[in-house]
This record gives sequence, C-alpha cells and structure tokens, in this order.
Amino acid sequence: MTPETKEKIDNLVKENKIMVFMKGNKLMPQCGFSNNVVQILNTLGVPFETLDVLADQEIRQGIKEYSNWPTIPQVYLSGEFLGGSDILIEMYNKGELQQKVEVALAS
Repeated sequence: MTPETKEKIDNLVKENKIMVFMKGNKLMPQCGFSNNVVQILNTLGVPFETLDVLADQEIRQGIKEYSNWPTIPQVYLSGEFLGGSDILIEMYNKGELQQKVEVALAS
C-alpha cells in the first residue's frame, strides 16, 4: 500500500463517524454482503458514508492491508474497524450494534 493510499483511508475513517468500504454504494450495492451492511445501517436510521472499492483498485487492495481483514465490505465506526457483513449481522441481532452506534454518534 502506498503512503498516499494509507493517508486517503486514514482520512476517510477519521472524517466519517460510520465509514463503509464496499462494492457499489449505499444507493446501489454491487454484492449481497455490501447490501446486507447497507440494509442494517438504513434500518438503524443513521448517517453513514460509503466508498466504492470497485472504482478504486488501490483502495480495494489497500483497505485489506489497512484492517488486516481479507474481505469487503469493511465497516468503521469512530475510526475503529468493526468488521464485515457477518459481524455486523451478528452485532445487530444481539443489539450490540445499536448501542455502539448510539454512543459513537453522541460523542
């Protein structure tokens, strides 16, 4: 990963309370896993930003190194890597995600 790519990812993660690196965007997810994440966040009714990794190959590879996580989508909350689709579904079903998001948005 180039220093420029790392800096771009750093800035996106820091500047957005909820940042999703995904295939497609929140209006048109391009894979089922990305769609799952968008649906969960929409259900919570919270603001979030997305970046389409299909449009940026450097970010697509770089984000995997950045998080040390091999798959996309990747969700960050207040600069912290939460996980991908399966982890978000699990957290949502347990009620943990709602709590984490409320705390993050309140700060």
